[in-house]
Amino acid sequence: MNIRHRAVPLLALVAAASRGQNVLSPLAPEVRFRNEGIPFVLENSPTPRKHMIETMAGGVAAFDFNNDGRPDIFFTNGAAIPSLKKDSPKYWNRLFRNDGGWKFTDVTEKAGVRGEGYSMAVAAGDFDNDGHVDLFVAGVYSNSLYRNRGDGTFEDVTAKSGIKHDRWNASAGWFDFDNDGLLDLFVVNYSKWDISYDRYCGDAARNLRLYCHPKYFEPISNQLYRNRGDGTFEDVTMKSGIGKHLGRGMSITFADYDGDGFMDAFVTNDNLPSFLYHNNGDGTFSEVGLDAGVAMADTGKPVAGMGSDFRDIDNDGRPDISMTALFGETFLFFRNLGKGQFQDATYSSRLGAASVKWSGWGNGVYDFDNDGWKDLFTANAHVNDLVEMTEPTVYRQKNMLFLNGGKGQFRVVDAGFDTVRAHRGAAFADFDRDGRVDIVVSVLGDQAELWHNVTDNRNHWLNVKLIGKKSNRDGIGAVVRVAGQTNHMTSSVGYSSSSHDGVHFGMGNLKTAVVEVQWPGGRRTRLEKVETDRVVTIIEE
Repeated sequence: MNIRHRAVPLLALVAAASRGQNVLSPLAPEVRFRNEGIPFVLENSPTPRKHMIETMAGGVAAFDFNNDGRPDIFFTNGAAIPSLKKDSPKYWNRLFRNDGGWKFTDVTEKAGVRGEGYSMAVAAGDFDNDGHVDLFVAGVYSNSLYRNRGDGTFEDVTAKSGIKHDRWNASAGWFDFDNDGLLDLFVVNYSKWDISYDRYCGDAARNLRLYCHPKYFEPISNQLYRNRGDGTFEDVTMKSGIGKHLGRGMSITFADYDGDGFMDAFVTNDNLPSFLYHNNGDGTFSEVGLDAGVAMADTGKPVAGMGSDFRDIDNDGRPDISMTALFGETFLFFRNLGKGQFQDATYSSRLGAASVKWSGWGNGVYDFDNDGWKDLFTANAHVNDLVEMTEPTVYRQKNMLFLNGGKGQFRVVDAGFDTVRAHRGAAFADFDRDGRVDIVVSVLGDQAELWHNVTDNRNHWLNVKLIGKKSNRDGIGAVVRVAGQTNHMTSSVGYSSSSHDGVHFGMGNLKTAVVEVQWPGGRRTRLEKVETDRVVTIIEE
């Protein structure tokens, strides 16, 4: 059920606790997922030469492209090697329309989004503020900006947009960095590389060729494009300060971590320190990862930073950072202490011991059992398909759910993720609108997984959909507070993927709640006695 509210502006937020809205008495159900399946195979075109791009494909998006209230699914796909061309339909990117009842229809051709080149990542956001979610598809020296026409089709506006395609784009995300009401585009780049690169890595005596260690790939800067509002973008990479820093970027997530009203950006790097770009509020960014305590784990060593999510995990009102890494490195959890500082809470949260033997790619911090505490899902597999011959781990792995028992204390639960495959990207949405967050996962060379959350759960829930008027149309960057929980609207989640399905809250036993929204730019609105177990659309005045 989708209830639309026109919110009333406030001069200041009033804490929900003052009205008794923060007390949750949730049930503790057994969390279970069932794979419904979806007919898509990620064609990464593996070759004996072990091109690095082959093992890094796999972005996926969950978003409602036709505004029917049901989230749809978009998969990025590879291309032939060495041409890097989609010379067969098996390489097309694919859009699946959600018809309800766990039925999805392939509408790729009609929608006009089959794509070009070797695609890697996808970012969903309404860049032109027309009420229809658009797509940016990033890839290897090839990307596409698709404007959603609102009639079930997309227009390729890449050429006139001014967005370049001269690098290997590994990820991308939409955010409004200057609070002008227009979504800007951050593009994450992995390395200087081309198809002629042919370094032999592995053990030639054993005829064992492996994907090369990241140290052999030259770092490169990321890119930032400012939305001019006329369908074109200005490259502000250098003048913003983003271009000063070289890395091997893998994922991008956004949050206002210091509460100054401007969205900041966190970028994971592969075997280099991660970047935390602090938004200075004047169109420039300062890279503060080391000073803030998120560049590396407490070991002082960089990890193979893969997917990331930037959300409040311990319900203290401040966004924390979750990121995946490879076998032996653990999945990291940086707790936001306030005043611009983070603490490595990987082991104190029990996540370290629980994750050290796994290799993760996509991840997402969502409340899968609706108990009021956000949990962690990771899509797992190693990078090297022959890793069993060199390390005490395996290539194909099952996905994992780390349940948050309260205040960021995690434990592994058997949630039914029994398929052992080469998982990569993951996207999150309530595909059947039953209030439980579901998951779609891409798989190299095998059928994608569509995980239906079938948890036997009487806990309540709320999904807040935002429609900005003075800010960007889909409310990206808005902070939402409900029942002692803080979250924000973002579509940039995990590895190379995008999840655009409102702001979800688990509500425990609460049947009503106060909802408070702080819009980008600082405007604030509040709703009283909002009934739970529904999608609530809040329209900014």
